[in-house]
Amino acid sequence: MSRQYGSIAFTADVDAGQEFYGSADFYRRAALRGDGGKNGDPLGAREIEYLQTRDSFYLSTVGETGWPYVQFRGGPVGFVTVTDPHTISWADYRGNLQHVSTGNLRGDDRVSIIAMDYPSRSRLKLFGHAKVVRLDEDPELVDSLRHPDDPDAIVERAITVTVSAYDWNCPQHITPRYTHEQIATLVTPMRDRIAALELENARLREVRTTPR
Repeated sequence: MSRQYGSIAFTADVDAGQEFYGSADFYRRAALRGDGGKNGDPLGAREIEYLQTRDSFYLSTVGETGWPYVQFRGGPVGFVTVTDPHTISWADYRGNLQHVSTGNLRGDDRVSIIAMDYPSRSRLKLFGHAKVVRLDEDPELVDSLRHPDDPDAIVERAITVTVSAYDWNCPQHITPRYTHEQIATLVTPMRDRIAALELENARLREVRTTPR
């Protein structure tokens, strides 16, 4: 848990819940370490490497009605760029034209992100302030975030997030899931072994049936 995380997450209502379940004393100390995110926590080497190898994450914004909105964002592995220890960015692709997340950011730039790694059962939570940069505002920035493995994707804008705080969750209750590419990597040695055994069996059958 980074220094600022508790001062953002552990509000009075959260503290009341922690008091009921007996964890308030521990988390109150964490809440006192920060200043509410005014001075953001820099990402460490572990967090930077983790974010730069994601192919997706979940982004939460809050609208004028007070309702939270959670959106899945995905792309090729590495589509998230860590610009510096305080900033992450990505190219935002054309979607269903609802523009709920980017619309919410017009009134409130605060976001929360959960980045998952299902095979290793790990997740990183981030608090931050997001900025929407349209293509016509800074085409150079938007183009720089375009992933080379996705050249035909229609990129409409860039999103940059100034990180305020972060925390790692425990792996409990995370079900491991694997992409097609990850499964292919795992089973390739087995397929190679099967192919070699099939060749060996064919050779042995040929030897057996060859007249002497």
